[in-house]
Amino acid sequence: MISVREALGCIAAAFAPLEVETVPLAEALGRVLAENVAARLSQPPVAVSAMDGYAVRAADISSLPARLHCVGEAPAGGSYDKELGRGEAVRIFTGGPVPAGADTIVTQENTRAEGRQVTIVAGAPPGRFIRPAGLDFRQGEIGLTKGRRLTPRDVGLAAAMNLAALPVRRKPRIAVLATGNELVPLGTTPGPNQIVSSNGIGVGAFVAAQGGLFIDLGIARDSIEQLREAAGRAVGADLLVTTGGVSVGDHDLVQKAFSEIGFAADFWQVAMRPGKPLLFGRIGSLPVLGFPGNPVSALVCALIYLGPAITAMLGAEARITPCQTAFLGIDLAANDHRQDYLRSRLAYDADGSPVATPFPRQDSSMLSCLAEADCLVVRPPHAPPARAGSRVSIIPLPSIPSV
Repeated sequence: MISVREALGCIAAAFAPLEVETVPLAEALGRVLAENVAARLSQPPVAVSAMDGYAVRAADISSLPARLHCVGEAPAGGSYDKELGRGEAVRIFTGGPVPAGADTIVTQENTRAEGRQVTIVAGAPPGRFIRPAGLDFRQGEIGLTKGRRLTPRDVGLAAAMNLAALPVRRKPRIAVLATGNELVPLGTTPGPNQIVSSNGIGVGAFVAAQGGLFIDLGIARDSIEQLREAAGRAVGADLLVTTGGVSVGDHDLVQKAFSEIGFAADFWQVAMRPGKPLLFGRIGSLPVLGFPGNPVSALVCALIYLGPAITAMLGAEARITPCQTAFLGIDLAANDHRQDYLRSRLAYDADGSPVATPFPRQDSSMLSCLAEADCLVVRPPHAPPARAGSRVSIIPLPSIPSV
């Protein structure tokens, strides 16, 4: 049995960034940028006004009130193309180009207009309410860096930089196979001694949220032949994930079935709870990650191990929130030799400090508790007893899809 740290190191070393593909900007949300991208233009391209008002020369309004002659206007999308002379003003609107010769903007509320004459009643120093050319970004400037998972804000910035398409990493193809004689497909009525299969769709949802492509291999019964056949259908995937069949029971046949088609294990069993019977290895060039069959174990293992594997394949910045700290809401007994991940609620005390309270029952079959949890309290092996109010490490659980 190896430690969580050793298992993570083994998995991290097994994956590298996938190929680059170019996608239209409208399809780039949630994808991982494969290269730095630079602006194709400057924004704004020329100095523009930040307010509605008048473009003037600061020297002409040093003594107030100042009476100026309005010689034209500069709306957004238009311009006043002559140079502003002494005693002149140009009616300007937000986003309108600042005329040559003007060096400040007087807001509309600080003026009185009478025909072509405008009286300035409050001054403005040079540069007031002028957005200089390139204030946002300049042509050739790197606006988005590789490894970034693109948000709606990033897509908006890329559009402003006039980038119609972006180079991104190909989505990892993750094949997911649920195993077990007791499983029936979602939407069917379980018979005696049967349960609805939730692991496949749950792990698949995690894959999609992390930016991967979920390939559903369905359910394989506890049969050497069915398991081998299902593994064959994972050809072309970047990773095969199984749930169930990796423990030590008579019906835990995944490792035996896969060994007959060339499976070589890197490790089996990790000192963690939930998730001890974790399996990792390869069938030829296909990595295989075997999760326990208990639903909570499968999803916690997805968070701890599958997330980093997908992140590595995408060449992305770290995805899983690093451990943070919170105050413990209840007393906890000493821990044994396995690293514990306790499903917990997260609340805030009167000072705004986070307080994590583990559920009283931590059974690895209880998906309802995992769904209600806000975080996992992480307890290292052999942790001593902890009193309520002491500091503990937590992994926050996102409440919405990551993309």
